[in-house]
Amino acid sequence: MKLKKIGKFLSAVLAIGFLIAVYTAFNPPAGVLVLEYHMVNDQEDDVCAVTTADFKQQLDYLAEQGYQPISLLDFMKAKKGKFTLPEKPVVLTFDDGYIDNYTVLLPILEERQLKGTVFMVTNAIGQDGYLSWGQLREMQARGMEIGSHTANHLPLDGMNQAQIEDEIKLSKLILEWNGIHTVYFLSYPNGIYNDTAVKALADSEYLGAVTGHAGYNAFATDTYLLQRVNIPRPHFGLLEFKLRLLKAQIYTKLGILQHII
Repeated sequence: MKLKKIGKFLSAVLAIGFLIAVYTAFNPPAGVLVLEYHMVNDQEDDVCAVTTADFKQQLDYLAEQGYQPISLLDFMKAKKGKFTLPEKPVVLTFDDGYIDNYTVLLPILEERQLKGTVFMVTNAIGQDGYLSWGQLREMQARGMEIGSHTANHLPLDGMNQAQIEDEIKLSKLILEWNGIHTVYFLSYPNGIYNDTAVKALADSEYLGAVTGHAGYNAFATDTYLLQRVNIPRPHFGLLEFKLRLLKAQIYTKLGILQHII
């Protein structure tokens, strides 16, 4: 008897979930979609390394669906009425600053006349496998937005106030002192943040930061807690990518972990 009740309950949950997914798919939320990538190459056997074929397929799908890439700064300008967003805006972001962002990613984006944002770990600059200062400056000159991923990519919630301020403020200053335009945005390491980190961002004159919480961003979204969809190497091709976007849409519709103020 208990098994029958459990079965009925699970069936009801699945049915409700299916109906929510179908409704959301046909009535997607409005807002700015931010995607989180790391590496794009065919050499690394790493969950964070999306193959060039998968990446191109994902870009083609976004274009087919009417998405148009913008920068995070474009989004902030739109909030102030100084930029008109396309109907379906998307921001392509790339964490850590791996060298393939220059050798592989940049040519793919330029071929499609697209742009993106690289969040750089400043103490990794020039290290093996990471971007050099010259490459960063060139990427910026070729239309890429450069942001901070802190100085050392350490979880901010395990630090005291002074350490958090150093990671956030110094990474911004180092980038700007070395020829990068004003750094307005930060990506929290591992998506982890706390109130102290958010305050440090505001005090250091950042305009916003991205989290690891899936969803679409509205003008009412807290700009220091922007929603972002993680895109690792897919195990199920384009279907997995579509499901990740659907998850973000459902989270937005249901208000799950959405940072609206």
